[in-house]
Order: sequence, then structure tokens, then C-alpha cells
Amino acid sequence: MRRTTTSTDLVWTVGPAAEAVGTTVRALHHYDAIGLVAPGGRTDAGYRVYTENDLDRLRHVLVHRELGFALDEVAALLDGDGDDDDRLRLVGEQIERVDERIDRLQQVRAALETERGATMNGNRLTQADKRELFGDTWVENGEEYAREAEERWGDTDAWRQSAQRTARCTKADWAEVRAEVDAIHGRLVGLMRAGEPADGEAARAVAEEHRLHICTRYYDCPPEMHAGLGRMYVEDPRFAATYEVLAPGLAQYVSTAVQANAAARG
Repeated sequence: MRRTTTSTDLVWTVGPAAEAVGTTVRALHHYDAIGLVAPGGRTDAGYRVYTENDLDRLRHVLVHRELGFALDEVAALLDGDGDDDDRLRLVGEQIERVDERIDRLQQVRAALETERGATMNGNRLTQADKRELFGDTWVENGEEYAREAEERWGDTDAWRQSAQRTARCTKADWAEVRAEVDAIHGRLVGLMRAGEPADGEAARAVAEEHRLHICTRYYDCPPEMHAGLGRMYVEDPRFAATYEVLAPGLAQYVSTAVQANAAARG
């Protein structure tokens, strides 16, 4: 229990002290043994007692431990071991760790919000819906594509923005998306078959429609990002096949048009 010594300091025995700062008796014994937080005194019977100053130090230790500091690093920070550069380096490393933790938690939160939104709004597509809207290939390989995309881009703002927007899409919305994509692809096929150069003004204009479609439906896609997607349309055989099934040579045509449009706007 808490008591008052002959001085004016309030002191705690080890159990109440541990409870006051939110740790365990075992942790206090360990901190005492390694000299990190020694109790301010002992009772006549030899029991540890902690003063207000001791508890303040304990709180600092626990805060630094929560941030990922090792005990020797905590001692260096609290006791001033090492020079200012060392302390700044340690603090800088911990700030980076905290930022990484915040980013991970934000990603988890965004995923949970997406899941909640899809569930609340009844926007989940059935397998039949997916087959109707996107075809057999996407239904058969969609989960694999999604996992790969998340591994590659899951920590980006574009991924989070796309997840939030698509979570709100109903089947009717997805039908509109599919119609928009089909129209863009149809115009590109028409230009290619008419002999319009892939880097010409007409093809670049449709490539810009494609970029704006991504910006509207999925995520902000600046020209340089769109150019990267254009390269992927020929470098990844799966994406190339999506265009080649529409018209032989279309993958390269689209890739060239997209990159030409990005260069013109860069």
C-alpha cells in the first residue's frame, strides 16, 4: 500500500508501484537488477520502495520500450551515455519504426473499412456476377492476380485509394466500368486497323481517356505512372494476352500510345 516516509516524498512498495505505472513486479525486479531503475530506498525489513521520481523514470522506460528501444538504449537515453549524435541517431531510428508501425496500422484500418463497406452496402459480387462482367479468365485467375497486385502495390496510396473506391461499387457500377473499358479498347482497335500511328495525336487522345478512366474509377494516375502501366502491358504476358485477344498487335499499340501520351504531357 502507499505510505509516507519521514520525508515528504510519497513512496510505493514494489507491488503498488508496478500497478501505478502499468507493468509487473517481475519487470521492476529486473530493472533494479540491471541498474536501470533502482528503488529510491528500502524499508527497515529490506523491501524496495519507490519515490515519485522513481515512478517518473519507470514511465519513461516503459514509453521507450513501447517504441521498440532495447534496454541498453533506454539507459543511454535516460542517463546521457554517449554523445548527442548517438542519442539523435537512436531517436531517429525509433521515429522511423513508429512511422512504419503507423503505416501498417493505417493499411490494416483501410482494409477493415473496405471490408465493412462492402458488407454493409451489399456490394459483394457473386462468382456468376464476376463471370458475367469480366469473363471466365478473370474468374479463374482473379484471386491470384489480386494477391500478386497486393504484394506488389499493397503499401501504396494508389492501392488504398482503389480499394476504398471499388468497395462502394455495385454490380451496376461494375457494368458501367466494363462498358467504359470496352469502348476505349474498341476505339484503339479501330485506330490501329485504320493505320493511325500509335504515337500519333488520335491514339494519344484515346490513351489519355484510358488514363482518366483509371483516375476516375480507381486511383490518381499521373502520366508517368500510366507510362509504367503501358510498359507492363507488353512485359507481362498476362496483360498482353488481354489485348491480343481483341486484336493481334494491340498490346504493343496500346503500350506505345500510353507512353507517347505520357511523354507529351511530361
